[in-house]
Amino acid sequence: MEFTMPWASLFGGMLLGLSAALLMLFNGKVAGISGIVGGLLTPKKNETSWRVVFVIGMIISIFAVTPIGFSLPDVSNKDILVVCIAGLLVGFGTRLGNGCTSGHGIIGMGRFSKRSIYATCAFMISAILMVLLRRLLGVL
Repeated sequence: MEFTMPWASLFGGMLLGLSAALLMLFNGKVAGISGIVGGLLTPKKNETSWRVVFVIGMIISIFAVTPIGFSLPDVSNKDILVVCIAGLLVGFGTRLGNGCTSGHGIIGMGRFSKRSIYATCAFMISAILMVLLRRLLGVL
């Protein structure tokens, strides 16, 4: 197996950390994507505009990074039903875990939240086990 430096992942992680830090610094808000989008689905007074701006910024960020060689993964050959089911499972998991990987892993861990530390450990252990299982069985 060949090792290549995951520059795209490193750069993406740096952007996530920067956006989370700026949102916390200027708005005092947590940059957990499931909470931000969930707040758009069940809006509260004076809580919608910053959420909309954050989501729009995420969407248009691809235009900022495309000129330097980064692109979205190609999912055109994937079964749309499988992609939809995967999305629903992720949504269910974020509700079950009281947040997503960005909220727990970036903000919660940075604040030394015990709940976020446990959740992030559970995310990582699950991911490691799934990769191991996939490689052992040669599936997916």
